Amino acid sequence: MLLGPGVIAATTAKRTNATTCSVVVRYLQPMPSKEARSGGEGLERSCTRTAASWIAGTGPVGGVELFRAWFAGAAYQKHRHDTYAIGLTDDGVQVFDYRGAARSSTPGQVVVLHPDEVHDGRAGTDEGFGYRIIYVEPSHLAEALRVLRGRPSPLPFVAEPVSRNARLSRAVEAAFLAPLESLAVDSLIVDLAEGLMAEDRGGGRRIVSRHVDVRVVERARELLDTERTRVVRSTELETITGLTRYDLARQFRIMFGTSPYRYLLMRRLDLAREGIHQGRPLVEVACDAGFADQAHFTRAFKSAFGLTPARYRVLRAGQSTPSSRRRAPM
Repeated sequence: MLLGPGVIAATTAKRTNATTCSVVVRYLQPMPSKEARSGGEGLERSCTRTAASWIAGTGPVGGVELFRAWFAGAAYQKHRHDTYAIGLTDDGVQVFDYRGAARSSTPGQVVVLHPDEVHDGRAGTDEGFGYRIIYVEPSHLAEALRVLRGRPSPLPFVAEPVSRNARLSRAVEAAFLAPLESLAVDSLIVDLAEGLMAEDRGGGRRIVSRHVDVRVVERARELLDTERTRVVRSTELETITGLTRYDLARQFRIMFGTSPYRYLLMRRLDLAREGIHQGRPLVEVACDAGFADQAHFTRAFKSAFGLTPARYRVLRAGQSTPSSRRRAPM
């Protein structure tokens, strides 16, 4: 998320005394010490240096969202989202837990995270880390893959989450060089699909069209998009698709990489983020997005993005100071 006017976000603190240092350490270490170990210990030892964290972004446009960030110490708690996340580490060492193991990414390496898979994020050194990342809705990748392969096919599976995939690296670099416009998004999705295909060792071994009624599943998705602020019941989806709720759940996951419930929840959270970007009170945002209460909203937001809504708002809306270690891009 980057490059558009008014999207710069930062939060910084200049360490001038022990009291300020203590506040910064608590703020930049929202996770338990076990998870924030590599970055947190450095913050506590070095109170004479400047610490800064910020996030900035643009989108979503055509199923794509761009996001750039810098974090010192802990970044995200464990969470999962319903998109592919394809990122490029720019500075420092990025560490994250994924598929039962701690992974690390250094400058120039590409990170690929699959939809609905749990992960977190933290700095691997005292210096912090910076990265750029693209979030892509699986449905758009699925359509690009259909064109590239000449038939409907499964979503690509990338076994190694960290690599030096040159095609994906170039695609991420290019995405941040120009405004996120419709035609640019189309080309970007094709580039990402080709890069993911290159990493998919078993690509195309199954044919989705034998198992999925694409037209019917799309109908279910359209209903969820339209009715994102209310509870949608299984019986409604069964009625409009003619599938049992269990067959629909199976086919929906093949098509979009997540369940109908998670898909609907993420659409609510998309609406909630729009409200946060507009500076609206979090209580109103939660209500308008269809959450039962603010506690429900906070839990769902944190589960999806690894940040509470309040911290997300501070990181996005804060102001840089001359003491910032890294600046949000203009």
